[in-house]
Amino acid sequence: MVEEKEEFEMGLPNGVGEQMLAHAFEKFDIKLEQTEFGPKLIGEYDELVKVREFLENAIRERLEELEGKK
Repeated sequence: MVEEKEEFEMGLPNGVGEQMLAHAFEKFDIKLEQTEFGPKLIGEYDELVKVREFLENAIRERLEELEGKK
């Protein structure tokens, strides 16, 4: 018997670009769902935590580039 894993939803934070999202899909086992309140990522809790950290770091790096710190 195959055990189904519980899936959770996570809204996308502001500032996530298409390239960041594409990299997240390559690295993590997540799905994208469009809702009336905006796009949401769907996946297991642990995967969504990793995705959140990945996206936060990607946004931080992009902001540093724009500010000329990199």
